[in-house]
Amino acid sequence: MSSSARQILHDVFGYADFRGAQQSIVEHVAAGGDALVLMPTGGGKSLCYQIPALLRSGIGLVVSPLIALMQDQVDALKQLGVRAAFLNSSLDAEAARAITGQLHRGELDMLYVAPERLLMPNFLALLEQVQDGPGLALFAIDEAHCVSQWGHDFRPEYRALTVLHERFPDVPRIALTATADAPTRAEIVERLALEDARQFVSSFDRPNIRYRVTQKANARSQLEAFLEAEHPDDAGIVYCLSRKRVEETAEWLKARGWDALPYHAGLDTATRNANQRRFLREEGVIMVATVAFGMGIDKPNVRFVAHLDLPKSMEGYYQETGRAGRDGLPADAWMAYGLGDVVSMRQMLDSGEAPEERKRVERQKLDALLGFCESTACRHQTILRYFGEEHPGDCGQCDNCLEPVDTWDATQAAQMALSCVYRTGQRFGVVHLIDVLLGKTTPKIEQFRHQALSTYGIGQSLNQAQWSSVFRQLVAAGLLESDMQAYGGLKLTETARPVLKGEREVWLRRDAEPARRKTSKAERASRAKEAFAGAQDDPLWQALKARRLELAKEQGVPPYVIFHDSTLLEILNRRPGSLAEMGQISGVGQAKLARYGDAFLQALEEAEG
Repeated sequence: MSSSARQILHDVFGYADFRGAQQSIVEHVAAGGDALVLMPTGGGKSLCYQIPALLRSGIGLVVSPLIALMQDQVDALKQLGVRAAFLNSSLDAEAARAITGQLHRGELDMLYVAPERLLMPNFLALLEQVQDGPGLALFAIDEAHCVSQWGHDFRPEYRALTVLHERFPDVPRIALTATADAPTRAEIVERLALEDARQFVSSFDRPNIRYRVTQKANARSQLEAFLEAEHPDDAGIVYCLSRKRVEETAEWLKARGWDALPYHAGLDTATRNANQRRFLREEGVIMVATVAFGMGIDKPNVRFVAHLDLPKSMEGYYQETGRAGRDGLPADAWMAYGLGDVVSMRQMLDSGEAPEERKRVERQKLDALLGFCESTACRHQTILRYFGEEHPGDCGQCDNCLEPVDTWDATQAAQMALSCVYRTGQRFGVVHLIDVLLGKTTPKIEQFRHQALSTYGIGQSLNQAQWSSVFRQLVAAGLLESDMQAYGGLKLTETARPVLKGEREVWLRRDAEPARRKTSKAERASRAKEAFAGAQDDPLWQALKARRLELAKEQGVPPYVIFHDSTLLEILNRRPGSLAEMGQISGVGQAKLARYGDAFLQALEEAEG
C-alpha cells in the first residue's frame, strides 16, 4: 500500500517524500481506520485525506465550512487531474443536478460539501444510494475544531456530524484541525464519536515564523514602519478587532500607497468574495480583516500576519499567525500590544451574551495570551507549552531571543504569589489572590478567613497592576495553570516546587515605570506628545472622549470646555480611583471635580471592566 501511496504522492501531487506523520496517516486511513489529525497550518493536512480517497474505491467526501474557498480547492485538484467537485449553496439548480449525476455515476474522486448541505435528509439519502453504487471511500471532516463550543470558529452543524458514523459505520473518517488545545481535542473526540480513532499529533512548532510583540504607541505608524522595513512588496494579513477599524486601516494604507483591501462580515458577499479572490490570486495584496477572514486560506506565500489588536486567545493567535509562511519560507508574526487591548477585550467578554461558564473559559484563554505578550521567554517555547508540547531550546529568532528584554529578580514575589495560591486552596482567581497579598478587606476574604493566612498583606511592595503582571507571567512560565474545570482557580504545577523551596530563581519582564524625578517643561511636552500619539488607539481614551462629548452635549458647550485633551490624557495615564485622586489631575478644579468627577470615575470603571 505504501508504494501505491508514494506513487500517487509523486505522480499526482509531485512530491518525492511524505513529511512527518503523513505516510502513517495515509496508510492507516487507506486501510479503513478512523483518525484524528492535529497538524499545523502548512503541514500538509489535505494530502492525509486526498491520497487515501484516491487509493480506496469509491468517492471521498470532504466536509468543509469554507464555501467561498471550495472553488479554489477544487480548481487546484482539477489542475492535478483529480476528478473533484463541490456542492453548496453557491451553485444554481442545474449545476447542482449535474454534480449529483456525476456522484451517482461514480464520475468523481472527491466531493467537497458544506456541513449544512450534508445534513439535509435528501442528501443523506443520496449518500446511501452512492454507498450502494460507486461506494464511499472516506469522510474527511476538515477544520474539526469547529465542533467546539469554546472555540472562536464554532459551527453548530458540526455537532450533528456523528450521523456519518451512525449511518455509514464502515466508511473510515478522518477529522483534521490545525488548532486544538487539550480540552478542544477531547471535545472533538466526544462530539464526533472518535473514541476509537487513532490520534496523530504533529508538533505545533512553526520554526519559520518569527514572532514579535511590540509595545503599542501609534499602531498604524508602527505597522507602516514594519511593512516598509521588511515587507514592502509582500502579501500579508492585518487583523483588527472591529469592522470599523478594518475599514479605516485599509483606507489609510491605500492612501499611503499600499495595495490594501478590507474584509469583514459586514461587507456584502460579492465584495468579500472579490477581495478574497484578489488576495488569493494576486501578489503583494494586503488583506485588512477581522477574524472572519482566514480559516482555510491556502495562499502559501503570505509573508506576514500583523495584529493591530489583541486576539481573543492563544488558539486564535496561533491559528491566525499560522496563515503566514505556509510554504515553509521565513515569515513574520508581528503584533502591537497595549493596555487598551486588554481593556477592550475584557469589555467585549464581560458585555457579551454568552453564559457565565463560557465567559470564564474565554477570560482564562485571554489571560494566557496576555502572559504570552508579557513573557520574557522564547516565544516558540511559550506557544508550544500552551499546547502541551516542549520546545528543545531557544529559537534564536523571536524578539525575546534576538533582543532580550529588561528583567527583574522576581523570585521573592513569585514565592509570595505561589504560596498565596497554595494557602488559599488552589481554587481562587487572580483578583482574589491579589486582594489577599495586598491585605485588602473584602466580604470574600472574610468569608474564607483569608486575613488569617500568613500571606495576607505580605505583597504591599507591589501594586495591583504589578501583581497582575506577575501572575500572568507565572502562568505563561508554566509555574501556575488555570483549571478550566474549576471556577476561575489557579493551581500550582510541579515546576513551582523548586521556586517555593528556593532552589530556582524567577526573572520576569520589567514593566516600564513612570519617571519619578522632576522633568523640564520641554521634556514634559515631548513626553505628552508621545503619550498622546499612543492614546489615539487606546479604547479607554475613546471611552473618556465619549463621556466628555456626552456631558458637553448635555451642557450645550464644546467638549474642551468640560476638560482639555491634556486633562483627559492625564486621567488616562494616571487612572485615578477616587475623587481625591481625580482632584490631583491637572485641569480638574473643585467645581469640575464636584460636577464631573463621578462621571469620569464611572467611565474609567466601566472601560476597565
